[in-house]
Amino acid sequence: MKQGMSDDGSLGVKLLTAGTAACIADLATFPLDTAKVRMQIAGEGQVIQKALLLASAEGSVFAVRTSQPGLFQTIVNIVRCEGARSLYGGLSAGLQRQMCFASIRLGLYDSVKSLYAGIFDGNSKSGTSMNIGVRVSAGITTGALAVLIAQPTDVVKIRMQAGNIRRSSVRYSSTLQAYKNIAREEGARGLWKGTMPNVSRNVIVNVAEIVCYDIIKDLILASGYLRDGIPCHLTAATAAGLCTTLTASPVDVIKTRYMNSAAGEYKGAIDCAIKTFVQEGPTAFYKGFVPSFARLVSWNIVLWVTYEQMKLQMKKLHDVE
Repeated sequence: MKQGMSDDGSLGVKLLTAGTAACIADLATFPLDTAKVRMQIAGEGQVIQKALLLASAEGSVFAVRTSQPGLFQTIVNIVRCEGARSLYGGLSAGLQRQMCFASIRLGLYDSVKSLYAGIFDGNSKSGTSMNIGVRVSAGITTGALAVLIAQPTDVVKIRMQAGNIRRSSVRYSSTLQAYKNIAREEGARGLWKGTMPNVSRNVIVNVAEIVCYDIIKDLILASGYLRDGIPCHLTAATAAGLCTTLTASPVDVIKTRYMNSAAGEYKGAIDCAIKTFVQEGPTAFYKGFVPSFARLVSWNIVLWVTYEQMKLQMKKLHDVE
């Protein structure tokens, strides 16, 4: 074994590996994420739900409530009206986001967990602490830190994915132009718009995603049913994706709507949540649930399998046993 290497490699390798794995997962699931964003902002700002007026033979008029398109129909509508490329609108910002977000929230997780383990239970050896409090604290820390650093990439990604459904007349021709336009028109506050709801969302996502995966994987290995390999990683990733979708959907809807809103439309994230509840009811907080579930489960599977395999190759490369 080479000297100077930890059991998981250097911090720089961890950051690069986590960011790369997340980018691969984003490439594989980006159309689902775009469909989710469109479904989350559908019906926003409408006090009265849309209805289709039909006239009978006797001349009377009655209304039929129109339903929200499902995941498949939303994707078909985007392709038909805007072209297939629109499914990947904001992809460059999304990849920038993943390199920033994932490298911090996932790449730093083991290091922060080891730090907290040393503080709370005196055991700083990476991966040996079973203390749930230590894991949750590490997930909260890395999740919040990732948002504070990488928030502008998320703002640009959301606005470009929203496409023609934006509440503003501003359209962006490229990721770079979006950064410049937002900075010029809205200042730093525009680039960090929705930071607090995004911190809330990412903390929830980080705990539900990384901590759940971490715990479930360890429980599977401890049970002896599966060895540390792809079947184990697939099982833990699927469970983590389900937990993440159930816990993060409401705050994700508010984050998406607030980031996509025109200047002055909402006083803040809480105002956005209140208006959403009053105008559309509690079910609005789970708009886009199906694409969120499909995307998060598939994203988690691609992320964790890729990440675990990359870590394994890095260990072999550095002769780490």
